Amino acid sequence: MPDIQPQTTTAWIKAVAESYGKRIGDIAYIFCSDEKILEVNRQYLQHDYYTDIITFDYCEGKRLSGDLFISLDTVRTNAEQFGASYETELHRVIIHGILHLVGINDKGPGEREIMEAAEDKALALLA
Repeated sequence: MPDIQPQTTTAWIKAVAESYGKRIGDIAYIFCSDEKILEVNRQYLQHDYYTDIITFDYCEGKRLSGDLFISLDTVRTNAEQFGASYETELHRVIIHGILHLVGINDKGPGEREIMEAAEDKALALLA
């Protein structure tokens, strides 16, 4: 299990959600391996590749709910690749999932830049 501060992280996630006019409902964080996230990606999304996070959205109105599968293997690899600490990269991935739940996408033209800016803004609130 990652060493995160539950109270601090929860307060941060709530603050980010509130900044988008949303509130936190039921959110499950499933920390797993690369192999497990590949299995989930294949089974539910028909994607045959590794990823750092898969977000299943169960939101209703302004209430954010969902399952966030996070590959700790990929988080560690990304941290090394980007020259970031493991904790910073883990927080980036956690908030990435929350930002998906508030409606920010990252697959279309120009969307990745919007997502990255939103991640940076959210990470600044944690510091």
